[in-house]
Amino acid sequence: MIRFVGLRKEYGPTVAVAGLDFTIEQGRVFGFIGPNGAGKTTTIRMMMGLLAPTAGSVLLGGHDIGREPEAAKAITGYLPDHPFLYDKLTGGEFLRFVGGLYGLGGGELERRSAELLAGFGLAERAAELTETYSHGMKQRLALAAALVHRPRILVLDEPLVGIDPQGVVALRGRLAELSAHGVTIFLSTHSLNVAEALCDRIGILDRGRLVALGSLAELRTRAAAQVDPARGDGSLESVFLAITSPASAPADGS
Repeated sequence: MIRFVGLRKEYGPTVAVAGLDFTIEQGRVFGFIGPNGAGKTTTIRMMMGLLAPTAGSVLLGGHDIGREPEAAKAITGYLPDHPFLYDKLTGGEFLRFVGGLYGLGGGELERRSAELLAGFGLAERAAELTETYSHGMKQRLALAAALVHRPRILVLDEPLVGIDPQGVVALRGRLAELSAHGVTIFLSTHSLNVAEALCDRIGILDRGRLVALGSLAELRTRAAAQVDPARGDGSLESVFLAITSPASAPADGS
């Protein structure tokens, strides 16, 4: 479970994130979407303890990331928008390194690493340095590293950047499988078709405010009340454009 409690971030007079207050239940796939500069990555960095909030808190599996960072991070996998890999490690060495940070070792870590490398189509390149990997391969390896310790919560910031269509299909299958096994997934993405296909609930952030929250059906109802239904086709893209349109009335974020 992920819980936001009055989460807010200010930079001087600028409010980057304004009072997020909602819960994502265990095993759900939550889509977090919004225009560029809406505050999505700022929100995620606060979730992961990389950025201190001005006010409020985030609880990951019941652990406050500000007060219990080690406990919160121990159950959470994180893929940032620009993942960092050690160029002079092979793919296999990188996974073993990350697993060691979580206290894994021995046969368990070897089996887990081999499974993930195979699952993400990297087994044949596991002995090669990551500096030789394509962007898409690096993205897949970083996601494998986020999963190496079998997290209960997975936070993904634009995981589809640089991944080819086959990789996108494979990732969608992997996320659906994880969700079915009780992993809570927080997915920030610009790929609205992926969010539409995968997510149980969707939050739309605009200028730091959560302007809509609910299932796709609920968001469709909301969008239809704001614009002429004939102008939309019911897709998440049309719903998103309707809700974030300058003509849309401000919402309270509930």
